[in-house]
Amino acid sequence: MSPADRWWPLIQDGLLAVVMAILLAVVAFVSPRAGAVDFAAVLAGSLALVAWRRAPLVSLLVSTACMLVVTAHIQPGPPAAFPVLVSVFAAVRAGHRPAAALAGVVFLGADLVVNLPGADGVLRNLQNSSLLVGWFVAAGVAATVTRHRQAYLEEAERRAAEAERTREEVARRRAGEERLRIARELHDSLTHSISIIKVQAGVAVHLARKRGEDVPPALLAIQEAGRDAMRELRATLEVLRDPVRDPGSSDGEAPASGLDRLDDMVERARSAGLPATVTISGARRELPAEVDRAAYRIVQEALTNVSRHAGGAAAAVHIDYADGELVVQVDDDGTADPDKPPVPGTGLLGMRERVTTLGGRLRAEPRPEGGFTVRAELPLGEGS
Repeated sequence: MSPADRWWPLIQDGLLAVVMAILLAVVAFVSPRAGAVDFAAVLAGSLALVAWRRAPLVSLLVSTACMLVVTAHIQPGPPAAFPVLVSVFAAVRAGHRPAAALAGVVFLGADLVVNLPGADGVLRNLQNSSLLVGWFVAAGVAATVTRHRQAYLEEAERRAAEAERTREEVARRRAGEERLRIARELHDSLTHSISIIKVQAGVAVHLARKRGEDVPPALLAIQEAGRDAMRELRATLEVLRDPVRDPGSSDGEAPASGLDRLDDMVERARSAGLPATVTISGARRELPAEVDRAAYRIVQEALTNVSRHAGGAAAAVHIDYADGELVVQVDDDGTADPDKPPVPGTGLLGMRERVTTLGGRLRAEPRPEGGFTVRAELPLGEGS
């Protein structure tokens, strides 16, 4: 709520009190019996309306008492009821019906007694009293309607907020169920296959060494890749089952992949027949976990693409710890044609999504001198 919204009701109530004070002061001024006490009562009873929203009972008590004084002394007629009517409306709207009814009865009774001059004026006084009774009843009815409408609006807002919370809870529950389903599918479909690859590669390495033969580098790379695949699969399943917990912080669990495992990844690529070099510039420092994982995945996907699409090419990985950002660049000297940009596949789309989520920039395109380049600029955030 802005300051103007907070002060505007008070300004409105102040204007109402001023207008009421001026009106009743004029009525008192034309009365020959008005004195200082009457003007003071008019002023106090009118200014009490400033509090009709915030303290309706105080406004009701002060305005009723002051207007009884004015009515008893100068008999101004119906105008003396105006502050009391406003206060009765406020009290009923706030739920103080007995107090409002008592104030109305006391004021109307006093007005009838004071203004009853004799038998020749009974009819006129009864007409004025009937008019005042109608005004008080109308004020009470209007306040009751306003109170019910306000209660209806508050209930509607409460139900809307409750419905919104329910929708969010349902969405979170469904998202959690979907994560669990994906985790089960990944576990059932991949764990068995990767385990078989690990076991078979291990058996092949063991038999080769037992026979005194040199173990092919590709076979060692398969064995190492199987171990890494199982480790990363476990980390992924932990995230899917409990997205709040960092799998890297769990006791006994392997941490999620980051640039600290870059050398192992590049070494596996070399073992698989991909010539690859790594260059690191800038002062190495601890990175935010999301940036660290994204950088590792970008290099991993870029090297995979070089192996798949640029057979016989060499790759150069460059990591630059710049001020405020981490620059990851992977170049190859393959046969990519600048005039024929590749159609983005799942790998490139995944890289772009990772970089965009972190608020960074990604460039993946053929190089003018031949080959392909992938360059990601990842912001490190404040204080990094």
